[in-house]
Amino acid sequence: MVDIRTGTPHDARRLAELRWEFRASKTTPVETEKQFVMRCAAWMREALDAGAWRAWVAVDNKVIVGQTWAQLVSKLPNPAREREQHLYISNVFVTPYARGGVGTRLLDAAIDFARERNVDRVFLWSSDNSRTMYQRRGFAVRDNLFELALDR
Repeated sequence: MVDIRTGTPHDARRLAELRWEFRASKTTPVETEKQFVMRCAAWMREALDAGAWRAWVAVDNKVIVGQTWAQLVSKLPNPAREREQHLYISNVFVTPYARGGVGTRLLDAAIDFARERNVDRVFLWSSDNSRTMYQRRGFAVRDNLFELALDR
């Protein structure tokens, strides 16, 4: 049975390894796995320790096999009755052998957190393979979202 729990700074190295597994298969890495994991683990440890981000992890037989991350985004105060936070979800990933509903359970943990925090909207960018998971949970593609990708 895979358990879902809140991620901690102590999980950072394993979470960084999963991040490598997730992203290095999609794009050509510009650094070695060792360099990336060290850099990413430091970032993750700090982000979790400071409370800037929150993570949930899927644990199978004491090994972390999946994760998702979320960050609360404050909105400007509003004089009307409008909730003043959004939640950005990122990095929903489960290692292939552990898939089969685990990603949905991680997503549900983040959505539950959003409800507890009285969040207005939850947003994310999805891969084509994950769209149906998000749609099953009520996410919709909106045509009023504008995005500006800055040149590098």
